[in-house]
Amino acid sequence: MKKNHAGLIGLTALALVSSLTIATTGPSSAAAQSRWCAGVTIDAFPAGPQGGAFAVNVYNGMLQAAKDLGPTVKYYWANWDPNVEAGQLKEAVAAHPDAIVGILGLIGDAAANPLIDQAWASGIIVSNANTSLTSDAKYNSRGQGFAGANLYIAGGDLAKEAIKRSGLKSGDEAFVWGLKGASGDRARRTVGIVDALTAAGIKVDYQEIDQATNSTPSLGSPTFVGELTAHPGIKAVFIDHGGMTAAAGVYMKAAGKAPGSLYVAGFDLSPATATAVTQGYISLVIDQQEWLEGYLPILQACLTKKYGFSGLNVNTSAGFVDKSNIAFIAPLANKLIR
Repeated sequence: MKKNHAGLIGLTALALVSSLTIATTGPSSAAAQSRWCAGVTIDAFPAGPQGGAFAVNVYNGMLQAAKDLGPTVKYYWANWDPNVEAGQLKEAVAAHPDAIVGILGLIGDAAANPLIDQAWASGIIVSNANTSLTSDAKYNSRGQGFAGANLYIAGGDLAKEAIKRSGLKSGDEAFVWGLKGASGDRARRTVGIVDALTAAGIKVDYQEIDQATNSTPSLGSPTFVGELTAHPGIKAVFIDHGGMTAAAGVYMKAAGKAPGSLYVAGFDLSPATATAVTQGYISLVIDQQEWLEGYLPILQACLTKKYGFSGLNVNTSAGFVDKSNIAFIAPLANKLIR
């Protein structure tokens, strides 16, 4: 698609939800009625490093939801480390807030689901984002929603769109830098990229993202340079990580690569990503609209707590960004909304 206005529809819908005057027997002022989730306590998981690309957009969505709706929210930062988040989730369940929301699939089904079972059994609402869990379906009728993409499909969509736009053909070589070893569903996005490239006859040079670079993308330049040195025939690069996509310009410069000399595709928007797209270092980004992955789980928890609504399943990843539409998107990326 040439322009991605789909996210605006979602933002407009959220604006309508947040501005509704809810019928109530409580205070009559518009300000009081608009914060209809006041008194509800929520523990929220942006999952990444505090201030880091992607996670900060999730956090900003959570902040806006808290401002609009009125719950009291506590935030947990895990630096994309499943072990850290597993401990934090145990802490949150023990603290017994009204709801636990956010990127809970980071730690995978085996670690997350027993804690989610415990949460629901003790009356805590759970709502997930970004990386699906089997418990999403198990507790959907009780209010466990999901805001995010089908990760395998999103990975495949990025690869197929890149092939179409770049002219990659059978026999060409591509570098995929991903997380096939990640817990649970998270690994499926990388698998989706690899499967789509392989089906098109493209040779895949795969490199797993190490935990240090996963947490601190700026550390990735030596790996990037080493991969391109070892495989000089690479024509395209696929980066399955929002924060590392944001650092693609840094990696390209470290490798001595001019803008546009490689077709670089990745995930998620940030100010640095928007700049790299404008400069030509990044060719294509699939827009996951991570701000919505923060806003919607808090909205879900409030809807379930106050009105008993069941879980909403929202696909937040349906549009692409490149040079043709970055001028429209960049101002929102700079505000850490897109």
